[in-house]
Amino acid sequence: MVDRVVIVGGSHAGVSVADHLRKDGFSGAISMICAENELPYQRPPLSKAYMAGDMTLERLHLRPAQWYEDNKIDLRLGVTATSINRSAQLLHVSEGEPVAYDALVLATGATPRTLPENVGGNLKNVHVMRDLADAHSLMAKMKSGADLVVIGGGYIGLEAAAEAAKKELHVTVVEAADRILRRVASAETSDVFRALHERHGVTILENTQIASITADESGACRNVVLATGQEIRANIVIVGIGIAPNVDLALGAELLVDGGIVVDQHGRTTDPNIYACGDCTKLPFGGERIRLESVQNANDQGAVVAGHIAGHDVAYNPEPWFWSDQYDMKLQIAGLNRGYDKIVTRAGKRQGSMSHFYFAKGKFIAVDCMNDGAVYALSRRLLAAGTPLTPEQVADKEFDLKSLL
Repeated sequence: MVDRVVIVGGSHAGVSVADHLRKDGFSGAISMICAENELPYQRPPLSKAYMAGDMTLERLHLRPAQWYEDNKIDLRLGVTATSINRSAQLLHVSEGEPVAYDALVLATGATPRTLPENVGGNLKNVHVMRDLADAHSLMAKMKSGADLVVIGGGYIGLEAAAEAAKKELHVTVVEAADRILRRVASAETSDVFRALHERHGVTILENTQIASITADESGACRNVVLATGQEIRANIVIVGIGIAPNVDLALGAELLVDGGIVVDQHGRTTDPNIYACGDCTKLPFGGERIRLESVQNANDQGAVVAGHIAGHDVAYNPEPWFWSDQYDMKLQIAGLNRGYDKIVTRAGKRQGSMSHFYFAKGKFIAVDCMNDGAVYALSRRLLAAGTPLTPEQVADKEFDLKSLL
């Protein structure tokens, strides 16, 4: 019998669990332990709409303060979970007595990877982009004419580069791989975004390693030194080289961890009383275990965890989707492009819109839609239903994709 649920972490996954517990009729006690002093908030918009000034802090919050009161959720802000006593079913915290649980949910998220101190990763004005404090600090420093170097050409780095370019900073993106977005997108999609940034005055350096970041007299960054010896002026550096799942609590409790907290299709860890969801997890998908760093996964996996705690035997079958906003380009991704062996490009109906369809052994597995929202929505439906779509159909401009529904 579950009477007390404790959730560690206050972003999309944690709030999803609390929300769906109440929607599923759970009437017991719910506590949320949040290390930050801010109400739980959305993180993806930090490098997009919030940094651009298009979203207020109130809109950034996942729920208003009154929602937690109305749903009888004990929200503990500024409190850090320190360890788990599995045998006693107690969560130890930084302030106050240990918190008893019948079901514990780890929604601990992930932390941005940083550069080593000996490279200059700890210098003033060297930033990562993960939380509200990072966004506020960068917003105060992004002034017209400043020199910004972004290290890492993934979505977070490119979104920050776009916002900086719009504010008329001088922006250089340094990517160690042979192309930007290599880990997450095809060469065709990389080409679109490289050209987009270059049209806005951003310098893209690919297949380029950094050697160090030098400091001025105040201890702030001054130049980024490349492996070739070239120096790039940098008043500000943003490091976007990926994230690492927050697994310390799980490791301390001797739960199974393998590049993330390992969970089953219900979100259960190797302890039946402890669940995990969101960016911190390694979950089953397509016959293997993967990490899904997305809002979709946080929300949907959180709902499944809540349902299982409330007594519903529902398995999680992810339907991944992602998005990125850069300048006037909205990239929407449906599916997961792992193992693709063919790309087919299809022009959209709107000028400048297009989509790149991914196939693996003839099977449609994912799509990148650029300013092509109708095709994105249609593709999500096709993928969810497992509807066959062939490369030849995509390549045929006269073929109506809607006919497959």
